Amino acid sequence: MANVLVIRSAATGEASVSNKLINAYLAAHPEANVVERDLDANPVPHVDSASLAGIGRQAPEGDQFAAARALQDEIIGEVFAADIIVIGLPVYNFGMPSTLKAWFDYVSRAGTTFQYTEKGPEGLVKGKKAILAQARAGKYDDATGFPFAVPHTKSLLSFVGVDDVTVVTAEGLAFGPEAAAEAISGAVAQISAL
Repeated sequence: MANVLVIRSAATGEASVSNKLINAYLAAHPEANVVERDLDANPVPHVDSASLAGIGRQAPEGDQFAAARALQDEIIGEVFAADIIVIGLPVYNFGMPSTLKAWFDYVSRAGTTFQYTEKGPEGLVKGKKAILAQARAGKYDDATGFPFAVPHTKSLLSFVGVDDVTVVTAEGLAFGPEAAAEAISGAVAQISAL
C-alpha cells in the first residue's frame, strides 16, 4: 500500500482543475494511505525575518522560532513518509502559486533534505515519485521552458532528490467550455492510469 502525500495549492477550491486531477488520481488508488496538505485552506507562512531562523540548518534557540521549526519538521516528515507526492500545480502568472513556493521553502533544509558536497548539492529525499497535476489557461510548448511552473517545480524537487517526476497537464482551459472539457477529460484519464 503506497503512502501518498497530496499538496493542493489552488486558490479556487472545488472549481480547481488541478484539484479535480488530484481527486481523479485518488479515486483510482483507493487503497493508498493519503496525507493531504491544502495550502489554500492552511497556507505555509512565507519566509520572512520571523521565520527564517526557524527553518535553517540548525534548530534555533528561542521560543520565537519554535512554531516555524515545528511546522518545518512536520512538513519534512510528511515528505519523507511518502512514496508518492502528488502536487496540484495551477499556473498563476506563468509560475507556481506563491503558497506552493512557501511549502518548498519549508521542505528545503540543508543537512536534512539536501546537503552540499565537494561535487555540489545532493538531494537526500531518495526513492520518491512525484506527480504534477498541472492546470493552465493557455497552451504552450513546454520544450521552451515557458511557462516556468513545471521547470521550477521539477528543479526544486530534484534539488532535494526527487527526480522521478510525471507531469499531467490540462491546458487550454480559457479556450472555451468545449476545449476545457476536452482538456480536463484527457488529463483525468491520464492521471487515473498512473
